[in-house]
Amino acid sequence: MKKPIRVGGRQPVPSRAEKADLKPGRRSRTRCKPARLSGPKSPYLQGRVVASDLRAGDRMAPTIFVGIDVSKDTLDIAVRPSALRWQLANDDAGIRDLVSRLAELSATLVVLEATGGYEHPAAAALAGAGAGVVIANPRQIRDFARATGQLAKTDAIDAGILALFAERVRPEPRALPDEARQMLEALVTRRRQVTEMLVAEKNRLGHARRPVRRGITAHIRWLERQLSDVDRDLDEAIRQSPLWRSQDDLLQSVPGGGPITSRTLLAQLPELGLLDRKEIAALVGVAPLARDSGTLRGRRTIWGGRATVRAVLYMATVAAARCNPLIRIFYQRLRAAGKPAKVALIACMRKLLTILNAMARTHTPWRPAHA
Repeated sequence: MKKPIRVGGRQPVPSRAEKADLKPGRRSRTRCKPARLSGPKSPYLQGRVVASDLRAGDRMAPTIFVGIDVSKDTLDIAVRPSALRWQLANDDAGIRDLVSRLAELSATLVVLEATGGYEHPAAAALAGAGAGVVIANPRQIRDFARATGQLAKTDAIDAGILALFAERVRPEPRALPDEARQMLEALVTRRRQVTEMLVAEKNRLGHARRPVRRGITAHIRWLERQLSDVDRDLDEAIRQSPLWRSQDDLLQSVPGGGPITSRTLLAQLPELGLLDRKEIAALVGVAPLARDSGTLRGRRTIWGGRATVRAVLYMATVAAARCNPLIRIFYQRLRAAGKPAKVALIACMRKLLTILNAMARTHTPWRPAHA
């Protein structure tokens, strides 16, 4: 056996961990502390780290998941699996910086939480740069956080939860609506807001005292003018698009459906005609959900979905139960079988949505002979 070479005239004494590593058949127990890239001295926070620094020595780029918690003034960003974290201003300069940094990281999937519209500029900029963007439901993210044991809630924690959600769940990115559809959705939303204010003011007028009746009456007249202006803008937006005009005529051909139902579906349910009947019912929130466990058979209920679409579809179903022969016969049959009125109406909503979905898929208008 050869003697070890002496360095500088003195043999170095191995440590206990090195002695264990020298024994045959023993695995090294030496642990390396991960680099803390998100600390206060992180060079990335100073804008001096690029993606090549994170991928040094790797021949294949890793999968990068990004979570962005959006507020009115700031964007909190978290990256997995590298544990990078930083904050930017939610303005044009901050969004440009965000797009450039995520381009350097070659982000695979970016998940943002819906925050009432503050997320739209960042999501549109990232989608325009070619990143896979998902705008997640806040309730789903909160349930995911509780499932992982995270009960605290801050902007930085939420960004980390969003990045973890992207890494574990990997939701499928969907194409964001174009500018024309966003404008149509904004008009439909504004019409709903004006209608709600108009109903509230009319309810207040019924028991208002004499000194305030004049102001409420003037406000009601102003809201009515606003409602007519929004309706005119909606008509113009529909007429400018041949595709929307044909779809609007198609959906309004169903007895019970009207312009409000048609335009709400066009603006807030673009998946109509692209999914099957079960998927579209679950998306709107009219699919019966089971609550069974063991020998227990619970009552089927509906839950979740798009509340605004479901509210408009409910009013259309109430009208269709009177004037649409197919829906009327179906409703009467359910009531004769002992179903409660609300249960029968929900079943009719699902049937009406199925009919509208089939018509949009096949581009076939309603024909009375079918009824």
